[in-house]
Amino acid sequence: MIIYEEPKIASHLPVIDLGPSFSGDEAARERVAAEIGTACRDTGFFYIANHGIDPALVDRAFAEANRFFDQPNSLKTPLRKRDDSNGYEPLEAQRLDNESPGDLKESFNFTTGGVPGSPGYRESLWPDHLPGFRDGLEAYNQAMRALGLHVSQLVSLSLGMPLNHFDPLFDPQKSPLRILRYPSHPKETEFNQLGAGAHTDWGWMTLLAQDSLGGLEVETATGDWVRVDPIPGTFVTNLGDLLARWTNGRYHSSLHRVMNNRSGTNRHSIVLFYNQAHETHVECLPSCLKPGETPKFPPCTAGEHTMQRYNDSRRHLQPAE
Repeated sequence: MIIYEEPKIASHLPVIDLGPSFSGDEAARERVAAEIGTACRDTGFFYIANHGIDPALVDRAFAEANRFFDQPNSLKTPLRKRDDSNGYEPLEAQRLDNESPGDLKESFNFTTGGVPGSPGYRESLWPDHLPGFRDGLEAYNQAMRALGLHVSQLVSLSLGMPLNHFDPLFDPQKSPLRILRYPSHPKETEFNQLGAGAHTDWGWMTLLAQDSLGGLEVETATGDWVRVDPIPGTFVTNLGDLLARWTNGRYHSSLHRVMNNRSGTNRHSIVLFYNQAHETHVECLPSCLKPGETPKFPPCTAGEHTMQRYNDSRRHLQPAE
């Protein structure tokens, strides 16, 4: 259990302007990649601006999230996700800090592009009674996946690898997209119960849109917790465990959490977990090993690692033996 203490300061995470990386100017693209590399070696958290995503897509996705969560439980519960599906998760269904109580958030999760029967495939349970909901979220998902690939290419350059080095590893793409609602923090909660307990993300990279209320906090290399305040027009980007494994910990997958606000207003966020294909073999890059250094992590597949972390987060829901 990681005991919550109120952060003392706001974050000073870098805001990286992606604009020059779209220009076709190789030198400009290398400069942006170098900025990303510095952020990856620091906390593994940074904002991205001038990313090319249409604000109307973001606004619609948030509107669809509100529309979904505003439904009565009688309409959401039939869409509850199963071990073989994606869908709705109610409050306390997940516990990201395994020693703390269940997280005070509800979510809807989906994936696109998978083939039934393929490793890691999960059916997505859509609310067909909400016309336009699926279209709005899939349009946002498609745009964000393209952005995820672009940022991943810049990460590749920052590691001294070719621009397209990792591209084939994202096919077939099973990256989940998740809309979340965090209620205003209840007066009565269990000890150390948060919106999302302290955790690292499991996959390759995360792209987060957050509303104006805030609540996201990250642990810095010094062990201090700081707020990741919303900045209009940006996405928060952070690295997951798999990128840390590829780089032998040179690039950080940092602990972060969400404290629900006390404003009486729900907080919303939208997260794309941009991941490599389920079968991807993950092993330390030779370029990330210093002479005489050995890998800190054993080889694994992307699916093995993410499934283990997923199962850990839901272990509290299993009946006691």
